[in-house]
Amino acid sequence: MQQSPILFTDGLLAGIDEAGRGPLAGPVVAAAVILDVARPVTGLRDSKKLSAARRESLAIDIRERALCWSVAWADAAEIDRINILQATMLAMRRAILGLRVIPHSVQVDGNRLPSLEFFSGSLEGEAFIGGDGYVAAISAASILAKVCRDRMMVQYDAIFPGYGFSQHKGYGTADHREKIQVLGPCALHRRSFAPIKSMLL
Repeated sequence: MQQSPILFTDGLLAGIDEAGRGPLAGPVVAAAVILDVARPVTGLRDSKKLSAARRESLAIDIRERALCWSVAWADAAEIDRINILQATMLAMRRAILGLRVIPHSVQVDGNRLPSLEFFSGSLEGEAFIGGDGYVAAISAASILAKVCRDRMMVQYDAIFPGYGFSQHKGYGTADHREKIQVLGPCALHRRSFAPIKSMLL
C-alpha cells in the first residue's frame, strides 16, 4: 500500500518530465523523481538520446536507487476534453501526488509549470527548456515516462490490433496514418488531433 504523502519535505527536489505529447494515439505520461544523493544513478541523459535497451536498464536503476518516484498519465479522452497542454499539466500533478513524499520544490522540463498548489500550501518550481539534457532528476523522469509509455503502447497493441502501436507507439508515421484511413480511429486515438479530427467531420 502506498504511504500517505509527507507534505513539503525541506530540501527535497523532484524532477518532472513527460512523454507522448505529440502522438496521434495513446496517453501523455508524466514522471516525477526524487533522486537520492547517497545512491547516484550514472548515465542519466535525455531519454530521446538513449537506445530503448539503455532506457530500460536505466529505468531499473532509477526505480531501485531513487528516494522515490511516480508515474501518472492522462488518457486520450482527457486530452480531447481539456487539450494536450492541460492534459500534460494534469499528468504532472498526478505524478507529484503519487510520490511517497512530497518535495519542497520541483524542476520541470519545458517552459511551463503545472499548478503547484496542493492541499494547504504550494511547492516551489522552476521550468527549464531542455532540462532533460542537463538536470539529473529531470533526465531520470524523462526516462521513466518514456519507458512506461512505450510499455503501455505495446500492451495496447494486443487490445487494438492492426494499428502497429508496438512499433510506432502512436506517433503519426506514414504507416500509422494509413492504418487509420483503413481501420478508422480506435478508442486510443486523439480525436482533437489532425488528421483524425478531419476524418470525423
